[in-house]
Amino acid sequence: MEVQFAHDDLRQLESGSGCATGRDDAVVRAFRKTMRFIRSAVDERDFRSFRSLRFEKLKGKRKHQYSMRLNDQFRLVVELGQGTSGKQVTIVSIEDYH
Repeated sequence: MEVQFAHDDLRQLESGSGCATGRDDAVVRAFRKTMRFIRSAVDERDFRSFRSLRFEKLKGKRKHQYSMRLNDQFRLVVELGQGTSGKQVTIVSIEDYH
């Protein structure tokens, strides 16, 4: 899948370019692991088939977004769409659901 980032700090977090994000190392590792999976996915059906991601459509004013589990506390919020070369996922944020 084609990947875009809503914010540059998320792009830097994936690349590991030495940015200090203030996030726990376990969250950063989980984010990078999830990003590798997202980049290798063909479409959103791959997200649904990987049960530990807990890929879910959000509700209310975020009904156009989806979440993926990073750990017990944090979720990766994404938006799906069409890019120039096919399916595209936009990484919106890492959020604390608790």
